[in-house]
Amino acid sequence: MKIKNYIFIAWALAAMNVQADTLQLDLAATIAMAQRQSPSVQSARNTFLSAYWAYRYHQANYLPSLSLSSSPYINKEVNKITQSDGTALFLKQDQLSADLTLKINQNISLTGGSLFVKSSLNRLDELHNKITAYSSQPFIVGYEQSLFGYNSLKWNRRIEPIRFRESKKRYAETLEIVSAKACEHFFGLASAQAEWEMAKQNFASADTLYQMAKGRYENGTISENEMLQLEINRLNEETNVMDAQVALREKMQTIRSFLGLEQSQDISLVMPEEVPAFEVPLQRAIDWALLNSPDPDYYRHIQKESESRLAQARANAGLKAELYMQFGLSQTGADIGAAYRSPMSQQSASITIALPILDWGRGKGRVREAKSQLALTQTQVEQGMRDFYQNVEKLVLQFNMQARKVHVASLTDQRAEKRHVVARRLYIMGRNSILDLNAAISEKDAARRNYISTMRTYWSLYYTLRSMTGFDFEHNKELKEELPIE
Repeated sequence: MKIKNYIFIAWALAAMNVQADTLQLDLAATIAMAQRQSPSVQSARNTFLSAYWAYRYHQANYLPSLSLSSSPYINKEVNKITQSDGTALFLKQDQLSADLTLKINQNISLTGGSLFVKSSLNRLDELHNKITAYSSQPFIVGYEQSLFGYNSLKWNRRIEPIRFRESKKRYAETLEIVSAKACEHFFGLASAQAEWEMAKQNFASADTLYQMAKGRYENGTISENEMLQLEINRLNEETNVMDAQVALREKMQTIRSFLGLEQSQDISLVMPEEVPAFEVPLQRAIDWALLNSPDPDYYRHIQKESESRLAQARANAGLKAELYMQFGLSQTGADIGAAYRSPMSQQSASITIALPILDWGRGKGRVREAKSQLALTQTQVEQGMRDFYQNVEKLVLQFNMQARKVHVASLTDQRAEKRHVVARRLYIMGRNSILDLNAAISEKDAARRNYISTMRTYWSLYYTLRSMTGFDFEHNKELKEELPIE
């Protein structure tokens, strides 16, 4: 069993020391790679592009549109035709009709109506009698309008710019959140690599002490209890080596997946030596967060949407009227020239009115429901903004304290390493107990873990703060992300 364990550990050490195909990454390179090719960023780009094209569609609703339409048909059948004296006959019809209409339409957001100008030409062929007739409308101008109704154009003009501005900020925020996640994965792998290194060092040290203790035990200079304790330490460290290797492989797979790397790619991390020393002013962070965070725009747009639903419920519950007017010229003739010669004027106007008299309270119920939803939304917006301010304040306070924690953890790591060296030397000299040595080893490992953990927290807080404020406080500049507009 021991031989198998030796073989396993030797193989593991050899495998982990192969550096020919190893990708070395520091924190900055990891973040840059994550922002360039990680699946999370690809998803964020597609989400933004979807919002971008939705906004382009919204803008197009307020621009003139030009359309060309035609609906030709052929009619060869016997139909019931009412005569001038009121009688009806079944007559055979053999007709071919073709038409062409060119129309310019312009929506009016102020009123919610639509202004149009069109020109059309229609040809009718009586195939059986070989008769051809033309009908033209050279110029028609008209306007249609819903009176007292819900003006979706006006409300969309209020809501959609806020929604699009939110999507731009959300994309920039996502990139910084990806950076924060990259920090988590970076230090997760760094921690696993540190655990692996500590396990190898501790196993090598435990094995050396155990081999030395054999001779001392035979000479009677150490007790059997101490000898057994050293053997137990060695066995435990052997197990720790195997556990650390498995954990390292898992963390390696996780960061490969996050960065979009091949699963066969080995990665070696270079730990940052220090953190930048600066503090973030709270009020400045709040000001930048209000300007660049997507959350305030999110609350604005859900408030406007709720107000829009209330306006729609009120419009649907009351008087409805549809206005249609048009003025133009028309003419008919046996050929195209005649159909455009001396056109006659034509006018038409209509208004359709609908007033609900008995709806069993459906309209009033919809209005009250919309009012309740608006009140609920206003409460959510107020609470959301309070939480927003509190989150910014909490994040700033944590970040400003974390740099000092990193400094303290670094000093502790150095001192714990030095104490371990001293404790090991004293034990070899016989001036220290095995308990003191084990305590020094535990403190050394705990100090190293704590140092990596405080570094992870610092950089995660740093990029989370950037995501919330859209500002780089280290270099005192606003973050400007290039939008992926295609």
